[in-house]
Amino acid sequence: MTDRDSAPRYLSPAALSQPGGHYSHACVANGMVYVSGQLPIRPDGALLADAPFDTQARQALANVAAALAAAGSGIERLVQVRVYVDSVDHWPAFNAVYAEWAGAARPARAVVPTGPLHHGFKVEVEAVALA
Repeated sequence: MTDRDSAPRYLSPAALSQPGGHYSHACVANGMVYVSGQLPIRPDGALLADAPFDTQARQALANVAAALAAAGSGIERLVQVRVYVDSVDHWPAFNAVYAEWAGAARPARAVVPTGPLHHGFKVEVEAVALA
């Protein structure tokens, strides 16, 4: 049996707050890492809903990076990123924060304006990467 044939590994690393629902922060399966939507929540559980947009975006992206690291992956191994913002007005600010965070990595990406997000957050980020 190869790693690709093994059962999925569900990860909820200590570097992230406990999931708020019935899910894991990341799942490793078939050589891929699937990162659940990450919100601007600090590892200590503090919700950053009242923080400025760029602070929220940086925290959500830091959470994605922490989930990737726990899976033995990293930003440079990203394949696809989906971003949900409460308003398309935040697209330019997100793009600037994201470019700094992603560096040379340029995975496929979608930015979707959604209207209000859970807890009044302004951004949520999910991702897929190579393990």
